[in-house]
Amino acid sequence: MGKWTRRGFIGAGVIGGSVLVIGVAIRPGHRTPGLAGYVTGEGENLINAWVKIDENNKVTAIVPHSEMGQGAQTALTQMLADELDARWEDVSFIEAPAEDGYANYAMGKGYILGDMHIPKALVGTVDGVFMQVTNAIHLQITGGSASIRTTGVYGMRVAGAAAREMLITTAARSWDVKASELSTEDGMIVHKASDRKEPYATFAAAAGMLTPPSVPTLKTPEQFKIMGEDKPRFDIPAKVDGSASFGIDAVVDGMRYAAISAAPVFGARVQSFDASKAKSMAGVTDVVDLGDAISVVANGYFQASRALASIDITWTETGLKSMDSKAIFAQFQNDMAQANGKGDTHTDVKKGDVERAYKGAARVIERQYQVPYLAHTCMEPMNALARFADGKCEIWTGTQNPLGFKHEVAVALEIPPENVSITNHFMGGGFGRRSNSDAAVQAAKISKAVGAPVKLIWSREEDVRHDHYRPAVASNFKAALDEKGLPVAWENLFVDKHEPAEAPHVPYAIDNQLIHFADSPTHIPFGPWRSVDHSQHGFFTESFIDELAYEAKVDPYQFRRDLLGNHPRHIKVLDLVAEKANWQQALGKNRGRGISLQQSFGTLVGEVVEVTVTDGKIKVDRVVVAVDPGFAVSPDGLKAQMESGVIYGLSAALYGEISIDRGQVVQSNFHDYRAVRMSDAPKIETYIINSMESWGGAGEPGTPGTAPALANAIFAATGTRVRELPVSKYEFDVDFVEENEV
Repeated sequence: MGKWTRRGFIGAGVIGGSVLVIGVAIRPGHRTPGLAGYVTGEGENLINAWVKIDENNKVTAIVPHSEMGQGAQTALTQMLADELDARWEDVSFIEAPAEDGYANYAMGKGYILGDMHIPKALVGTVDGVFMQVTNAIHLQITGGSASIRTTGVYGMRVAGAAAREMLITTAARSWDVKASELSTEDGMIVHKASDRKEPYATFAAAAGMLTPPSVPTLKTPEQFKIMGEDKPRFDIPAKVDGSASFGIDAVVDGMRYAAISAAPVFGARVQSFDASKAKSMAGVTDVVDLGDAISVVANGYFQASRALASIDITWTETGLKSMDSKAIFAQFQNDMAQANGKGDTHTDVKKGDVERAYKGAARVIERQYQVPYLAHTCMEPMNALARFADGKCEIWTGTQNPLGFKHEVAVALEIPPENVSITNHFMGGGFGRRSNSDAAVQAAKISKAVGAPVKLIWSREEDVRHDHYRPAVASNFKAALDEKGLPVAWENLFVDKHEPAEAPHVPYAIDNQLIHFADSPTHIPFGPWRSVDHSQHGFFTESFIDELAYEAKVDPYQFRRDLLGNHPRHIKVLDLVAEKANWQQALGKNRGRGISLQQSFGTLVGEVVEVTVTDGKIKVDRVVVAVDPGFAVSPDGLKAQMESGVIYGLSAALYGEISIDRGQVVQSNFHDYRAVRMSDAPKIETYIINSMESWGGAGEPGTPGTAPALANAIFAATGTRVRELPVSKYEFDVDFVEENEV
């Protein structure tokens, strides 16, 4: 699947501004009969696309999202079960199959339209349009912190409420009473007037014959019984007892193992290779040339990897051997300067007149920041098991995008998509990396070449050196302060606009703003990384606003607060994190606090980081998080995701760097691409605000504010501004001040 963006969707003519453009009125109709064969067994009835009930009154949610440790499958099931009024003890889930009928229209609808009001009469048509579009682009992805805020809100809740209404309608007909006389409770239909009560299972078969309502009545928050409660996650028991099956655990009869080595410089191809030694080694069965990589197939992975190391490969020249990290960042600055000088930058935000503001300013502040490429380094390296036979291909893997993988493998093998099946597993980390099908496509091609099932496992070195990286970015700022120290102009010029579009935007009340960017492409492949562009721009904007506070000689918390007059929700988050972090309490020598405020994926997050500097080294002691997701469906799950996001963000900020030398990646494993370990992990406290505003995501919003809060804390402790990540590049003065203060 190609990169799907709001702008691309708008460009396709589906939506423009706030007006939905409908070419053909397509209502979803009665889809259940066509989907039942994929998800039902004996004694089960599919009520609508997302819920089935068996003869024992057991409810199963069909969830179109993968599990990579975030707990979304449990939370989504909570949302459906609550609206259905099911008994939680009777509820379970299955993951939606990688079939076109299970393309996730609710995610597309929520992502594009959000809270846009749609007249009730048009909802069915709008849903039909999104079903057609998401089917066409094979949308079944898990990412963008979209599970709760799109699929949950526009899919699971609606499906649960619709199923409940369908069951009531069926019961009313069966009992010859008005539907308004019936209620539901713990998976039962209740007629209080006659004291009659029957389980949902009694009416499930007949209910499944109805067309689901497009606009069922949803519960109000005070009616919630399951949403907002901490329920045991479905995935945890198997992970604890060892029975959980990850992609790397998949096994089929007759399976062989494959190791792979791709071109060290991106874009190079195999020119020649000598595999004579490898072919003579014990257990080796095949050597496969994939064009841009060489793979060895053997009876065991150790045999395959050992033989692979013996192959002498010559790669084609790319002309990129002079390219290194220094040259890339020099290119960024040169491209920005040239585009700005010619007036050829792309405008992102333009408000007021920054040039006039500069002329009347008391002070003008200019700063430059940059961040490097980053890898994902999932604990489970990339892998896939493929079995190609008789023109059909089966894939076993852990993927964030099962339906997309199905179609991409079909294209790669030049077979119909109906001849490809995907069995999805738990993922040992995803973070955006497992939305790319490269390993699955490679495994499929290798299996076809050798005529046997093949499990491909990337080495850690392959995983680090052939990722789809978070882009490196350079970002330049210029701001004007008036005589009171308040910012009257804000200008930000950066390279390469990606998603989400709002990542570089700031909530602060600054009358004159110019946010623009220049294109500066490189040969390094990039892809989604946890919190995508928010991870770079969060560091840039919240570091620069902190610098402005220092220049104005105003407390950084108060400086932000004074600029948030039109954002009471932001103020509540900022106030709460400052309160819980004891912001006003002085810290001792060589210690510092830093603060940040970020809105991403519909969720507001304030963070305060505390550090201690000892012998020039940074130790992160404590991180305090205040989060407003609108509503926390699973409070414990939300806290876990904030903690995970903080650790991921700290790893990147402290150590993360993919550097380029002679056109290729330097780093190879955890010895030179470090992560925060348990012994170095700080205390993390999370405080939740349920504002009941639009519901936001959880998986990514904890990451963007971590790096700037850390950098700001380091400045408070040492007087050194961190404007380039990772922090490990710096040496710090341990005799800065007796106490941290502005």
